[in-house]
Amino acid sequence: MQWLNIFSRKKTARMTPVEPERHAHPIVAEQAIHSESVVDTLEPAATTSDPEPMKTEEQVDPALQDNLLSGWFSAQTGELFTGFKISAEDSVLDIGCGAAGFTNFCASQGAEIIFADINPDVVAAAEETLKHSAARVLIPLVTDANPIPLPENRVNKIIAMEVLEHVEDPAQFLRELVRVAKPGAQFLLTVPDPVGEKVQLDIAPPVYFEHPNHIRIIERDEFTQLVTNAGLVIEQQSSYGFYWSVWWFFFWACKQDLSPPWHPLLEQWTNTWNTLLALPDGPRIKKALDKSMPKSQVIIARKPL
Repeated sequence: MQWLNIFSRKKTARMTPVEPERHAHPIVAEQAIHSESVVDTLEPAATTSDPEPMKTEEQVDPALQDNLLSGWFSAQTGELFTGFKISAEDSVLDIGCGAAGFTNFCASQGAEIIFADINPDVVAAAEETLKHSAARVLIPLVTDANPIPLPENRVNKIIAMEVLEHVEDPAQFLRELVRVAKPGAQFLLTVPDPVGEKVQLDIAPPVYFEHPNHIRIIERDEFTQLVTNAGLVIEQQSSYGFYWSVWWFFFWACKQDLSPPWHPLLEQWTNTWNTLLALPDGPRIKKALDKSMPKSQVIIARKPL
């Protein structure tokens, strides 16, 4: 599936060359890495909600396997993330869409897709990516989201992945998202977790924490408060991405571009992590490590009716 092929590239276009994220799938090399692996590894979306079978090592890139175990991209249930299902009846706004990795999954479910970014070149590239998708409607927007050029009560699914840490006024940004959301609309919001970000303070290049990159570290309780202050009701709160936290710590030491071939250190870390996940206790240990030092915080919330 095409959306799997670009998952690792989504955020890269938002950042300067030294800070390669939507941030650094953060979206996080998740958007810039392993981009040529895992095409056609999942079955088409099914109506059953039965658990997906574990993919073999030959079928699934180890980095993507980590994301699948974290709850991303369930083709069988149509969930972009666990608890955030996309259907053909949905109108989806992906704000800060980057290269459209997450957007493309939503498009594969047949939804109306509104994809927005501040960079017109990024929007044009996303449109090229999505033009052959199963989306019933595609609407590109070039906007800084202040305001979003949409009427009130326009969409019922809103995605803002690794965006709040970039904006000058996160509270105003969220209010604008709520304005364009229909009553009952569901939100999928992520920000970098403060534990990993505070490590980055000591090892990442200074530009990592300069505009237009990350201009704030959002504490966990602060993230919760921002969402509830916007009038949203939190349905689910979680975190994920120990693998990605460590990957980025190692990346800065490798002094390479954010593209393959990867430094042996990064390859060895990915292989080590994949070996862990293949062990009977691997997923349990991953869950504990994700809790201790996640890459990202995730909130699924809803606008009241």
